[in-house]
Amino acid sequence: MTTDLEVICYRPTGPRRHVDASERRAVYREYGYSYPQRRGDFEADHLIPLELGGANSTDNLWPEAAWPRPGFHEKDEVENYLHRQVCRGRMTIARAQRAIAVDWIDVWRNMPRRAASPPSLP
Repeated sequence: MTTDLEVICYRPTGPRRHVDASERRAVYREYGYSYPQRRGDFEADHLIPLELGGANSTDNLWPEAAWPRPGFHEKDEVENYLHRQVCRGRMTIARAQRAIAVDWIDVWRNMPRRAASPPSLP
């Protein structure tokens, strides 16, 4: 896990984002799910997202469902919101990491809402 704001705020996470199929399979198995799941039902998600300094390792991954809501789509909103808060200096990286790891749903319920259309049902 990194706490370097230069990396978190100014370097793209794309090159570090890839989780290969063997890692996903291991993560799903650890949580008792078969792999692969139907597209859009689950994603291998980072507990601490890369944009908040999380590692791209099986220790930081878990299968997260899209439904019922809130699911992985809403957690993505939380990740983006906390990333903005950290990079604008409104929150420490440690506080953001703790908030998303302990109770991201509470953050989602209490963060300011932007006008956005909800994800479509599968």
